[in-house]
Amino acid sequence: MSELPPHLATKLEWRNVSKSFGGALVLDGMSLTAQTGRSLVIIGGSGQGKSVTIKIAIGLMRPDAGAVLLDGKDISGLGAGGRKALYRRFGMLFQGAALFDSLTVWENVAFRLLNADGVSRKVARGRAIEALERVRLAASAADLYPGELSGGMQKRVGLARAVVANPEIIFFDEPTTGLDPITADAINDLIIDQVRRLGCTAVSITHDMASARKIGDDIAMLHGGRIVWRGPASEIDKSGNPYVEQFIAGRADGPITAAI
Repeated sequence: MSELPPHLATKLEWRNVSKSFGGALVLDGMSLTAQTGRSLVIIGGSGQGKSVTIKIAIGLMRPDAGAVLLDGKDISGLGAGGRKALYRRFGMLFQGAALFDSLTVWENVAFRLLNADGVSRKVARGRAIEALERVRLAASAADLYPGELSGGMQKRVGLARAVVANPEIIFFDEPTTGLDPITADAINDLIIDQVRRLGCTAVSITHDMASARKIGDDIAMLHGGRIVWRGPASEIDKSGNPYVEQFIAGRADGPITAAI
């Protein structure tokens, strides 16, 4: 397994994390680090625990064993108050954007500012419009509703919501799912722009290798509850790892059994 240069500071760490559901082991002593200011992409087949990995990191689930560390401090056992403070440091782009249909675009973007940070509606609207402009949506979109937007525009709104509070870490859950290749590439460009502008750490999960190669500084493959390979994105095509090679080639034959 490839290793990162030791001089890179660790921002987020999963340390020997295990998680089971109904007796089925999903994460089996999984260890992984995300470095400050870098973009880590986690790849792997369906049902391998990629979403669980993110949910444990942001406190939506607790590990059965192991720990999650942020800046070297264990955050896996925080209570409600601690998690609320933690959420202020995170941003999240959900799969399918996950917008609230009953709220306008700007209210979706400013949801955290209005409901958690106590920002006034006037100030929150201004910050939401600024965030929309960062993802190349005109201010005129602010008063529309999600149902009036295309899938690509909804994804941009979701990205604006993820960056509006200038988070330290942004999580991206299948950011290009359901998008055509051209729109997906545009979303990838926006993700790169925003991560660089903020100087934040990014952690993404995806099945889309074109996206993984483009947005990732580092790529890790999760299989069988563990990380089976990790290294710079530039080395993914010469990993020498049979799991990685089968996955990126999309072959049915190999050590990975198709989930059918």
